[in-house]
Amino acid sequence: MPRRQRKWIREVPLHIIQRGNNRTACFFADGDYRFYLHWLRLNAENYGCAIHAYVLMTNHVHLLLTPQKKGAASRLMQSLGRRYVQYVNRVYRRSGTLWEGRFRASLVDAERYLLSCYRYIELNPVRAGMAEHPAEYAWSSYRHHAHGITDALITDHPFFDALGSTPDACAEAYRSLFKIAMDDQELKAIRSAVQRGGVLGSERFREAILAALGARAEYTVRGRPRTMLKQGTLMARGD
Repeated sequence: MPRRQRKWIREVPLHIIQRGNNRTACFFADGDYRFYLHWLRLNAENYGCAIHAYVLMTNHVHLLLTPQKKGAASRLMQSLGRRYVQYVNRVYRRSGTLWEGRFRASLVDAERYLLSCYRYIELNPVRAGMAEHPAEYAWSSYRHHAHGITDALITDHPFFDALGSTPDACAEAYRSLFKIAMDDQELKAIRSAVQRGGVLGSERFREAILAALGARAEYTVRGRPRTMLKQGTLMARGD
C-alpha cells in the first residue's frame, strides 16, 4: 500500500523526531554528530528549511524547523537520512537500515508552543540523565540560544528574537525560562502531538490548519482526555 502524503504546511513550524531502529544507537562518536549537523545545515539551505532548535541524542534526533517551501521538510529528512546511513555503514562496516521507519512530526502553534518546544528539545539530555544542565551537553542548540555561542545551523525564529531588544537580552531572557520546570501537561501535549503526527496548538490554530489543509484532509480525535482537549492536540490519521 502506498504511503499517504504528509500534510505539512509551508511556514508553519514542525517538531520532528527520528529514532534509531529498535531505539538502538545511531551516533557512536563525536565525528558522527559533526557529520550529521554538517549535512543538516547544507540540506536545510538546499531545500529551504529554517532550523530553530535541535538535539542529537545517542539513539534519536529532535528538530524544530520551519519549511519555507512545499515538501521541504520531507525532502530534507529523506536526503539527510540516506546520506547519514551511507556514512555510518561505510565507517562502521555495517549494512542495512539505521532509522526506525519514517520520522514523526507535529505542526506547532508558534504563538503558544514554540518556546516550549525549544525547551522540551534542549532539556532532553537532562531528562535522560546525560547532563545536569543543558549547557553541559554539546550536541544541542542550547548554547546558541542561552549563551550567544554562534551556531551556523540555527535561524532564530522571530518569537525568540522578541525575547529581548539585543542578543544579550534575548539570551538572558531565554536562560530564565529554564529556571522553572516544564509543566507536566505541557510535556504530555508535546509528546502526544509529535508521536501521533498531529497538531500542537490552540483551538483557533487547529481550525486554521484544518482550513488550510482543506476538506480532503482526514483527521480524528482519538479518545483525548479533557486536559488534552484543552491543550488542543489534534491527531492526523495515517502518518
